[in-house]
Amino acid sequence: MNQHQAAARNDAGVGEVFVKQLVVQLRALDAYGTYDNWDDARVLGTVVLTKEQRRSLPVVGDPDEVVVARVGAFYNAVSVLIEQASGKMARPLVHLSHEGFGTALIRVGHLVVVDRVLRDVHRFGFDSPKQLAAEGGKLVETALDWIHRYPQVAAE
Repeated sequence: MNQHQAAARNDAGVGEVFVKQLVVQLRALDAYGTYDNWDDARVLGTVVLTKEQRRSLPVVGDPDEVVVARVGAFYNAVSVLIEQASGKMARPLVHLSHEGFGTALIRVGHLVVVDRVLRDVHRFGFDSPKQLAAEGGKLVETALDWIHRYPQVAAE
């Protein structure tokens, strides 16, 4: 990690940086310009759902492609921050069944730094921006710890 990356991680917590990167990823999905006039909080509102909002979502049928894209954006944001902090390419892979179950992996070299089982993707979201930041930040920090422990595997 270079001095600029270390300073960025110290000035703003990894969770806060993660939220900013997630907004970038979500805006990148917006091919029709829907989010152009939205502030960042409103864009984040697409992945911040109360428990009541999640319970009201149907889980019958295929996951909506918009929801699948949001899941992808979440793991893309994690990957971007891993790359920025480690200087190594992080490759996300999200595989979902038509029922909303699957796996999210992020590889750096030959090292799997994130391995998550996904369930009920129809209801993907977080209770609050704070929880979102904590979860994303935790994934990034854990991945960086794995890269630090196994640098030779991550370099291949």
